[in-house]
Amino acid sequence: MDVDAEHEVTPVGGSGGKGLFSSRLYLARQQSDVRDAAADPAVSLVQEVLAGVPGSVTFLQPVLGPGGEVADLRFAAVSPEAVDIGGRRGRELIGLRVLQTYPGTADSELWRGYLKALGTGECYEGELEYEEVAANIPHRSRYGVRAVPCQGGLVVSWTRLDTGERVQRRLAVMQRLAGMGWADWDLVRNVITWSEEVYTIFGRDPAREPMTLDELPSHVPADDLPALGRAVQQLLGDGQPIDHTFRITTPGGQVRHVRIVAEAEVDAHGDPVEVHGFFQDLTAAKHAEQQLLHHQQEVLAHQGQLAAERQLAARLQDTLLPVSRQSRLLAGLTVDVAYQPAQEGLSLGGDWYSAIELPDGDALFVVGDVAGHGLDAVATMALLRFTGKGMAITGTPLPAILDRLNTLLLHTSDQGFETATMIMARYDPAASRLTWVRAGHLPPLLVRAGRARFLAAPGGTLLGATTEAHYEASTLDLLPGDHLFLYTDGLVETPGKSLDEGMARLARTALAHVGDRRCVDAIVWALVGPQAHRDDICALHIAR
Repeated sequence: MDVDAEHEVTPVGGSGGKGLFSSRLYLARQQSDVRDAAADPAVSLVQEVLAGVPGSVTFLQPVLGPGGEVADLRFAAVSPEAVDIGGRRGRELIGLRVLQTYPGTADSELWRGYLKALGTGECYEGELEYEEVAANIPHRSRYGVRAVPCQGGLVVSWTRLDTGERVQRRLAVMQRLAGMGWADWDLVRNVITWSEEVYTIFGRDPAREPMTLDELPSHVPADDLPALGRAVQQLLGDGQPIDHTFRITTPGGQVRHVRIVAEAEVDAHGDPVEVHGFFQDLTAAKHAEQQLLHHQQEVLAHQGQLAAERQLAARLQDTLLPVSRQSRLLAGLTVDVAYQPAQEGLSLGGDWYSAIELPDGDALFVVGDVAGHGLDAVATMALLRFTGKGMAITGTPLPAILDRLNTLLLHTSDQGFETATMIMARYDPAASRLTWVRAGHLPPLLVRAGRARFLAAPGGTLLGATTEAHYEASTLDLLPGDHLFLYTDGLVETPGKSLDEGMARLARTALAHVGDRRCVDAIVWALVGPQAHRDDICALHIAR
């Protein structure tokens, strides 16, 4: 594993294994394994290859027991930069055995992955979490492991994964694909901050400062200035949210249609002090709209537009909502997700989920369902998913997040955004406590000690329905062995059956499959199967 040599590294749930065996017996066996490895032509060939490979890469050979089973794995060849969790480097690893050196590996997903790769000949890829201590400060890091069968053994490589960097990189990709970028205005200090995508939308050199509100009118056509002025007055003068589309002319002479969605934070006197919002490049959408209007009487063009919308919605949803087939570990909880889009027509983009680690070490879990399908649902999903996640990252309380998302939907109804249900939970690993809120969403299902029950739902109406919405929080202390399921209504709604029947069936099915590996897949399959369904399905399984 490629880690800093000055760090003390301890695997979560395991140990380095030193002192578990007699030193003499341990060294004698290691020396014997080193001699065996050196005499094996296959090992020599692999070692020649690994000598020129960067990073932490090792070659593990199986050690067979009396019955021919794999009793252990030994390090037979290593790359020059190979390093283990105990700080041993390079050829110091050769001859060591995995289970003898790291006994905590025996009952781990990593060991089972190794055995499966040896047995099936298929590559194993997984993730492992470790706690590193640098300068007496603990820090949890995640590593990706890849084991490829080779010459009767396994070539294993380790890569460090930084969750924060991955989230930032994914967010940047999402903004670029959606043509959206965020902007903040500190009206007190007169400081403006843009994301990179806003510079792209305005065609502005990132080396320059963001454009001021005084400078903006010089880039806007005269016909659009009155309406834009009224929107700015509504935002800065009245402190009311805005959702407005206008045209700009870039320094290169291009005319772009730009949408701004923003809301102001006010002080005790009701005066705006900060503005938060995003810009979206709607140029492509405006051109598509003009083409559709021009060819609306032509049947072939109409069919082509539907096909384009279907393809674009599917592409956007796959990008905005990546679904991993691997289990994830967040704040000490094992998390799995199952997602099935509707299989008929343009049923795309309604459901979504989020499962991330927050800056303070807490975990955030979200499942939501947007009314409708197609591009409008995809756009609403993106708006709710990233806005809600952003507010949670900055520490906004969960009820306040739902309240602001409700306001946002109410003020974006003219863009095709309607209503949505949502459940949001924050888990504190130090207290083993889950705090959750809901907006018209079905309650979570808890499986504990062989019994299944739905949690009592706190108050909370669906998003975008009323200005009188109120949201309350509820808490749950998670115990070892608990299983919690968040899901959308597509999992429990069946034509001809009541919702109560569907939820009771979910509870029975969860009890029957909760012991399965990735039980969320088995539950979805048992409830829905391969048949076509009219709604998207999203289910999140959280296990302690």
